[in-house]
Amino acid sequence: MPSELPVNILLVDDHSENLLALEAILHSLGQNLVRATSGAQALRCLLNQDFAVILLDVQMPEMDGFETATLIRQRERSRHTPIIFLTAFSTNDSMVFKGYSLGAVDYLFKPIEPEILKSKVAAFVDLFQKTAKIERQANQLAALNADLRKSEEQFRSLSACSPVGIFLTDINGDCTYTNPRYQSILDISDEDCLGKGWLRSLRPEDRDRIFADWSAAAQQGREYYSEFSIVTATGILRWLTLRSSPMLTDEGAVIGYVGTVEDISDRKQAEEERAKLIREQAALKEAEATNRMKDEFLATLSHELRTPLNSILGWAKLLRNRKLDEKATARALETIERNARLQEQLIEDILDVSRIIRGKLVLNICPVNLVSVIETAVETVRLQAEAKNITFEFAIPATDKANIAPNKENNGHFSLAKHLASPFMVSGDPDRLQQVVWNLLSNAIKFTPENGRVDITLSTDNNYAQIQVSDTGIGIKPDFLRYVFDRFRQADGSTTRSHTGLGLGLAIARHLVELHHGNIYADSPGEGQGATFTVKLPLLEAKQPQNPEKAEIVESVSLPKLPLNNVQLLVVDDDTDTRLFLTAALQQSGAAVRSVSSVNEAMLAIQEYPPEILISDIGMPEEDGYTLIRKVRLLEAERGGQIPAIALTAYAREEDSTEAIAAGFHMYASKPIEPAKLINMIVKLLKVNLQSPLN
Repeated sequence: MPSELPVNILLVDDHSENLLALEAILHSLGQNLVRATSGAQALRCLLNQDFAVILLDVQMPEMDGFETATLIRQRERSRHTPIIFLTAFSTNDSMVFKGYSLGAVDYLFKPIEPEILKSKVAAFVDLFQKTAKIERQANQLAALNADLRKSEEQFRSLSACSPVGIFLTDINGDCTYTNPRYQSILDISDEDCLGKGWLRSLRPEDRDRIFADWSAAAQQGREYYSEFSIVTATGILRWLTLRSSPMLTDEGAVIGYVGTVEDISDRKQAEEERAKLIREQAALKEAEATNRMKDEFLATLSHELRTPLNSILGWAKLLRNRKLDEKATARALETIERNARLQEQLIEDILDVSRIIRGKLVLNICPVNLVSVIETAVETVRLQAEAKNITFEFAIPATDKANIAPNKENNGHFSLAKHLASPFMVSGDPDRLQQVVWNLLSNAIKFTPENGRVDITLSTDNNYAQIQVSDTGIGIKPDFLRYVFDRFRQADGSTTRSHTGLGLGLAIARHLVELHHGNIYADSPGEGQGATFTVKLPLLEAKQPQNPEKAEIVESVSLPKLPLNNVQLLVVDDDTDTRLFLTAALQQSGAAVRSVSSVNEAMLAIQEYPPEILISDIGMPEEDGYTLIRKVRLLEAERGGQIPAIALTAYAREEDSTEAIAAGFHMYASKPIEPAKLINMIVKLLKVNLQSPLN
């Protein structure tokens, strides 16, 4: 409980049950709760009492809350008293604005959340108490200074009873006189003050500095002022001010110095409390801004997830009616797939932000050619640009592309030989760097109107590779440039905004660039004048190119028409739709597929006839995929204990893949998974299993 005397809180409501409820909520604050059942009674209470805050019901007979607030504000004594309006009616914005125009600090709707109301009232009580305390301390300090001026005027006769410490020194700095106040402040005797004994009161770390400063001022015959702290003989920490002035003869010669010592511990404490209050208020504003940003983000997230879901469900129902022609059916399937991929990308962005916040985002570092990274990203977004008829170009200055060999294709397999002499080699994660470029290009295309232009250039700047993405879009407001890479920040977060998205892409791009020891920044002349985003990444040291024939790298898997012909597979998933989808996709590739929905069914199927590959979901009721694989690994080899296994899961945390491999799975993939990717994993796993010395 606060140490100050209780302050007054005025509760105004025409219903006694509402007043009882407010008293029950605020009772624990330990303050003086004053009731008023009408506006007139509230005004009478204000005649003789001051209140830290007024809780005022809007709907009251005879005189409503707004009229009462107007009269409260007309009185000088209550002109600045905080008012919180309470109402059980959902009013429009004009009513809320009216309340704030009357000087309200808040506008709460019933039923009121007790903790919210209590915290708001407690804040105003605390502010009222601290303000009163600061005023008292200010008054005390003013009185002390007045006494000091009076004592200086009557020093000779009144120094013995002066409220401040007074001392005299000779021209060498030896103390010749101190008054009782001086001795009390420093907590030393009259004898100990004489000579240079006063120095012993200073803290050892401050002693030499303070005496040197005072001596320098004395030698120059000028005034001296300092603030410092001491620890008295009884262990009390005190803050002091020390002032001294030279005493002059009629001829102007210095004959000594007169000085004063004041205890300003109370003032220092008040300043600290005020600074603390200011910090708390700043933190409160920052927290409110953060909460507002999160609320806007959640509303945007709901919109961004529901919008593609609406298209997916709508077209799915139309397909179920089987009344669409072949062209409409193809369009429906294309729309469903596009919106599903959009949802997948949104979820990946959210997961990336989660990994960034938790410090769990891991890079797979290797030498990376930025030309390949950019070309891949460009191809990924080219259709988006063409849909808006945007001129889209990737350029490398002539001085930088001299060492890049022309493209080379060999029987459909991509070769890295064309970039072996490229000057744009960096150390990084190719997938994450492609994600950076893709985010910048997608952002440029999104904010560029139809028939606009987007350019991406790659160049070198000293020991850095520089990627620049420029557009002729809507540009960036000057006051928003500093926030453009912040999470959840969007220049327009309203429901009427023209551009969709969660405001995460640029934040993710910045973090990925920084993880690669690079930097990213944005520039824009202003609204309607486009924007330019620049990424700089440290270059790898240049190396002599190898023999192109030896250096050519081919990473592709040639798959037959039925890559899984007669391969025995067991699919385990509790979700019926997913199980049917996986079964159909794998059967189309020639596999013989058995599917079950639980761990028990899977164990029976394995013991009856072990499959060549086990594909299992992780998250299942009762027993999950980890339990299944541990049970399988306990079986003897001939009964299926060494079956190659692939884990599938809708969870996508970094630790999930690690846990799956540790549990006994050979591979791990996140849902949704492309059939081609799953088939490729099965083929690779079959090859590894055939090469195993146990087979």
